[in-house]
Amino acid sequence: MKLLLIDGCVSQRGPGSRTRALAEAFLSAFREANPEAEVETVRLEKLDIRPFLPAALEERDALASVGAFDAPVFALARQFRAADKIVAAAPFWDLSFPAVMRVYIEYISANGLCYHYEADGCHGDCKASRLAYLTSGGDLERDESLGVLYWRQLARMFGVPRFDYVFAGGLDVDPAKVPELMDAACEKARALGREF
Repeated sequence: MKLLLIDGCVSQRGPGSRTRALAEAFLSAFREANPEAEVETVRLEKLDIRPFLPAALEERDALASVGAFDAPVFALARQFRAADKIVAAAPFWDLSFPAVMRVYIEYISANGLCYHYEADGCHGDCKASRLAYLTSGGDLERDESLGVLYWRQLARMFGVPRFDYVFAGGLDVDPAKVPELMDAACEKARALGREF
């Protein structure tokens, strides 16, 4: 089994990133429960990717139109499509997540590889049975938290049947409560990792 970790833990806190703490809690529990699993990590801040502008889109579409999905531009999409399980981690920034996560999503959203269209709409072509999203933010979790909604809809688009998430919210509301809130969120992440 291969777990793909999409590490979008962009933070001025560096190793003290609160979202990274969630990811580490999840991963330690996942590895303990699945010692045979391979974990492949994509560190978004290390990727040399840029938003698609018209010329790059035309080039990618031309490659897709002839089924040239082995081209380098599709490398991230191939990796995403092949994963058995996927976990994405990114902080709750500006009501969603850091821009590098959005750019990564542009690269994995490859029509004809990760999804395709039929008369009744979009159908996912990814192998993963589960996708989890881990996030933390200063504001409280709300039903309309866009990062969570965005990844929930992406899971559906890519054909991933089960979506889970952990949101460590309210971390800037009362600094005195941060350790308590993070302990509770990390325990949720560990519980998810154990049964993922």
